Amino acid sequence: MGNSASAKGNMADAAPNSTLNRLVQGENKNHTYTRPKKAPWQGESLSEDYDYHVVVIGGGSGGLACAKEAADLGARVACFDFVKPSPHGTTWGLGGTCVNVGCIPKKLMHQAAIHGANHHDSPYFGWEYGSEPKHNWSTMVENINGYIQKMNDAYIEQLKSKKVTYYNALGRFAGPNKIEYDQEGETKSISAQYVVIAVGGRPRYLNIPGAELAISSDDIFWKKESPGKTLCVGASYISLETAGFLNKLNLDTHIMVRSILLRGFDRECAENIGKYMEAQGCTFHYACSPTKLEKTDDGRIKVTWKNSKSDSGVECSDVFDTVMFATGRVADTKGLNLKAAGVETAKNGKFDVVNERTNVDNIFAIGDVVNGGQELTPVAIQAGKLLSRRLVTGSNRLMDYDKVATVVFTPLEYGCIGYSEEDAIAEFGADNIDVYMKEYTALEQSMVPHEGNPHVSKLIVLRNEMERVIGFHYLGPNAGEVTQGFSLAMKLGATKDDFDDVVGLHPTVAENFTILNVTKRSGKATSSAACAT
Repeated sequence: MGNSASAKGNMADAAPNSTLNRLVQGENKNHTYTRPKKAPWQGESLSEDYDYHVVVIGGGSGGLACAKEAADLGARVACFDFVKPSPHGTTWGLGGTCVNVGCIPKKLMHQAAIHGANHHDSPYFGWEYGSEPKHNWSTMVENINGYIQKMNDAYIEQLKSKKVTYYNALGRFAGPNKIEYDQEGETKSISAQYVVIAVGGRPRYLNIPGAELAISSDDIFWKKESPGKTLCVGASYISLETAGFLNKLNLDTHIMVRSILLRGFDRECAENIGKYMEAQGCTFHYACSPTKLEKTDDGRIKVTWKNSKSDSGVECSDVFDTVMFATGRVADTKGLNLKAAGVETAKNGKFDVVNERTNVDNIFAIGDVVNGGQELTPVAIQAGKLLSRRLVTGSNRLMDYDKVATVVFTPLEYGCIGYSEEDAIAEFGADNIDVYMKEYTALEQSMVPHEGNPHVSKLIVLRNEMERVIGFHYLGPNAGEVTQGFSLAMKLGATKDDFDDVVGLHPTVAENFTILNVTKRSGKATSSAACAT
């Protein structure tokens, strides 16, 4: 879902474990790309024995980037994409999850919620209104869907302009170099020198009675009428982001959490998000899991659940207009007929890869179907582009999965890079890290009544490496814009001294990262009454 986080917990930066090393096969220090003097397709590298040099299965962000890059470099390219309707019949056009049912509509609905929140706060800045504003869900969805459909059309035109053959069909393997598809009632096939799998994932549904009554993120963004009183089941970024904008659109919003919020992220930051959302009006049901869903006589949904921490075993229930499952995603690989090509998958249906290559030499995988990979749109795009350059031009540049920034668009936005505090302690030991931290209220929100200091700037450093920064965490306004630039600094190995040596922009929240001077180890208060002191 964009550079917002994703289903595996969407850690911004996995620890340097065996999974990451397998993905990148060691550290990648060479960031240069030089086009060979003689393009391989003019020589022996790309073969003329196949219909296409590169066939991409999947028309999401990663697949499209891979296909367009290969075509730009002179290869013959085809791209397969077909959207299987959700269980509730929702379907969409070319562009994949991010464009249609992920980052794009999510960010726009989050922005709609911000407009409402700003209206609520504006009287403290002197604005006067005659009446309370009313949000029209149908108008918002119609405009967002119209924008997305323009993007769908633009992608088709881009493929045409780059001479990429677009098959609006389900591609499947009939061999390592053969792809079959059904069209106009007959089975057809094409041959490919290289095949790139970029089919992404789809939402997971709970196996409980009445599960078919629930919708998923595939449906919420295309829902024509207001969802009304809504239960979001799950504690992932998808659940919390959705609950956040629904609550800010003045809908009665509940969140059912089985264990912890935002697994894989910094625990302190995740818990702060939960406290903030609860203070803003969201109702949390902690340590709870639904056991069944039932349709009521008036067409609503009765949800029954149990609390795992309750010794009484008493079930609770409530009635909702909409129930949304956000309990993880599964790789959409079942229909690929992988056995015909000899391609192996892990138990979760994803691919174990080395430099995006599966166990079959000419077959590759990028994006959310990569086992242990970061489920982020820009990661899939970058991996697809670099893979095409290696296949077509002989480039040796690998995808760098290290220190990838991500952002969660909850009402209290969260941007992060690198290690969480917990992962840093587990990897390096508590004695080898320091945590610089400041809690404050951003200036633009300082005039609105609130409790405590909700906004946080936090750096995690290695004490024995000149305080090299290995973790960046920010809770506050415009988290994506604040976080992006700092990821470059961390990729270049920035230390705490480097951060201190930067002159901040005043007054901004970002400048707090240039003046952090209190560590948790010191025992001093991290809370500040001013935004930059």
